[in-house]
Amino acid sequence: MKALVIGGAGYIGSHAVYELIRAGHEVAVLDNLSTGKREMVHRDARFYEGDILNKTDIARAIEGEAALGRPVDVVMHFAAKLIVPESVEQPLEYYHNNVEGVRVMLETMVEHGIGNLVFSSTAAVYGEPEHDECLEDDDLMPINPYGDTKLASEKMIKWVCAAHDMNYCIFRYFNVAGADDSLEIGLEKDQVTWLVPLIMQTVVGERDMFYIFGTDYETPDGTCVRDYVHVSDLARAHVLGAEYILENDTSILCNLGSGSGYSVAEVVTAAKKLADFPVTIAERRAGDPAKLIANSDRAKEILGWMPKRTLDDILRSDLEFRRRRQARKA
Repeated sequence: MKALVIGGAGYIGSHAVYELIRAGHEVAVLDNLSTGKREMVHRDARFYEGDILNKTDIARAIEGEAALGRPVDVVMHFAAKLIVPESVEQPLEYYHNNVEGVRVMLETMVEHGIGNLVFSSTAAVYGEPEHDECLEDDDLMPINPYGDTKLASEKMIKWVCAAHDMNYCIFRYFNVAGADDSLEIGLEKDQVTWLVPLIMQTVVGERDMFYIFGTDYETPDGTCVRDYVHVSDLARAHVLGAEYILENDTSILCNLGSGSGYSVAEVVTAAKKLADFPVTIAERRAGDPAKLIANSDRAKEILGWMPKRTLDDILRSDLEFRRRRQARKA
């Protein structure tokens, strides 16, 4: 299988590239390097610098791979803007990149006869869930522009694939964190709003303080509850998903999460077992639901996928990656 990974120099995309190559697949990466880094791309993957919003860039990568003797079998999408508070402040930028980018990608795929897509969606499409666990068939009511752009993209993908006899694998992520076992790649973004990296940036001195945003949610301890999955487990699911839709000529949509919920306060307590760091309470952030936990039974049943790593594995790997990065810079 040959995969074109759009956004493959970014956090989740780079881990997907590593897992694809470990599974023996051929990989090309397209990335504009606006948030990704060239050094995060696996040495065995071919790299094309380009933007998902530019059809010529996507076509250049697809045609370049075909010229090497084997066409692209599947496209993987990791090129979305994904910071919830930022999406509330900059909705136009999010709709332009996340929805128009998917439209341009799909149009280019249709024109080049590529019939398989793995798309990274999000648990944010569920909004405020009615049940303790989110199921794929639950009502979809995003409460922020980020989630709404992902839902719009999901709908577009389904319609386009139906019209052009294409297959899709849509994964709805929950909270992703951690670093590859090699510690060669991990989350390097400085301006992040995700819990685990914010904690670890505070641990290693890159931030002065860790803030708990809100303690008055309708949860047992008043802090938001989330489902955390290790990035390498998530990346492995993409390999399984791509293989499945190619082998079975069908489409699937699955949640990807651990199925276990941890509150912000519980994650802070677990992290403090590794290292101490300063914590303070702040006001709620815009667009944060109180609770999001995955039911990933469908991914287990269809793909045989189950997360292998624990919350402790997630915290340790992120911390070790950051310490190794600091040592290299010293």
